[in-house]
Amino acid sequence: MPRFPALLVLALGATLASLPAPAVDFATEQADVLAWRQSRFASLTGDSGWLTLAGLFWLQDGSNSFGSGSDNDLVLKNAALADTAGVFQADGGSVTFSAQAGGGVTLDGAAVDSLPLRTDAGGDPTILASGPLRFFVIERGGKLALRVRDLNNPRRLEFRGLDYFPISTRWVVRARFVPYPPGKTLRIVNILGMEEDDPSPGAVEFTRNGHTWRLDTVQERGESQLFIMLQDATSGRETYGGGRFLYVAPPAGGIVTLDFNKAYNPPCALNDFATCPLPPPQNRLTQLRITAGELKYAGGPVHAAP
Repeated sequence: MPRFPALLVLALGATLASLPAPAVDFATEQADVLAWRQSRFASLTGDSGWLTLAGLFWLQDGSNSFGSGSDNDLVLKNAALADTAGVFQADGGSVTFSAQAGGGVTLDGAAVDSLPLRTDAGGDPTILASGPLRFFVIERGGKLALRVRDLNNPRRLEFRGLDYFPISTRWVVRARFVPYPPGKTLRIVNILGMEEDDPSPGAVEFTRNGHTWRLDTVQERGESQLFIMLQDATSGRETYGGGRFLYVAPPAGGIVTLDFNKAYNPPCALNDFATCPLPPPQNRLTQLRITAGELKYAGGPVHAAP
C-alpha cells in the first residue's frame, strides 16, 4: 500500500511532463500582455476602480447615522458630505436609507427620501451619491458594510502606474485541469479574517523545475473564467505579501493555459479599504519563484499583508 501513492505521483509527473509547451510567439504574447496592462490601468483609474475607495464602515443592527460630523455613528471627514447625510437602518440582511432633509444625497441624479438598498450580495448594489462621493452596501462573511468611493480620491489622481517583471513566454504554461465533484467548495479567508466557502470546480497542475505544482481554482458568480489566488517565493519580496490573482480560460480538452505574465496584485495592495481574499494554504507555492506579472505597488502605504 505505501508504494501506490508514490507510483501515482510518478505517473502523474510523467503525464504532466509530456504536455508540450504552448507554441507562443513572443511578439504576439507581448502585444496581448501590453493590451491587458492597459485594460487593467483603465479599470483601476475609472470611476468604479479600486483607487477611488475612501471608506469602509461596518453596520450595526439598528440605526447607523452617516455624515461628516463627529457625532455620527459613521464618520467620513469629507467636504462633499453633509454634517449628517442620513441614516442606514440595518435589520438582519436588509438595509434602508433615510436621507436627512437638505443632506444632498441623490440616486441617479435625483434627491432621495427613504428607500431600501440592494447590497452587492445579489449583484449590482444601489449606489447613492453626494457630490463626488459614491456609497453603497456590501456583504462580507455575513456582515454588512458601507463602502465609499471618492471620484477625487488623491490615490486615483496621483496614481503613478504599475511595475512588472519583464514579459516572458517561459511563464505561459500548459496545465492539466483536475475536476472536483460538483458542490466542492474552498474555505477562503479574507484580509480581515472573515471566512466564506467558495465553489471550486477543480485544480490545475503544471510542472516547473522538475516538480509538479498544484493550484485550486474558484468559480466566481457570473464569471466564466476560473479564478486563482496564489502566493509564491516572490511574495513579500518583489511582489505583494498577500499574494496575487490570476484568471484563466475554462479548460479545453482537460488542459488550461496559465499566463503568469497576467498575475496581478489584489486591491488590498493598492488601497486600505478593500476586503481581499487570501490564497488558501494549498495555493502557497513557497518553493517556486514566479518571476512574471505584477510587482509590488510603489504607491503605499496600504494593508500590512499577513
